[in-house]
Amino acid sequence: MRTIEEVLQRLRAEFLGTPGLRLKSEQVQRLCGVEETISQMMLEVLVGEGFLSVTLDGYYAHLTTDHHPHPAKADFRTDRRAKEAS
Repeated sequence: MRTIEEVLQRLRAEFLGTPGLRLKSEQVQRLCGVEETISQMMLEVLVGEGFLSVTLDGYYAHLTTDHHPHPAKADFRTDRRAKEAS
């Protein structure tokens, strides 16, 4: 039997090692070999830490620190105003 901390470390490693990974609680149960209650508790811990987020449809995904909700916009205007501004 693994400890809760070992399972949490395994989950962190899975999410860090697989960019874009999204899992439901049932999938975490199978991946880690734990009961439903333990799976849900671990996911809640990782959400509480800010490591994971949960979607409306029940998927858990890693929160990345380099996420940019408002990407920078390039200015490709070729009109006179754009030329004068530079």
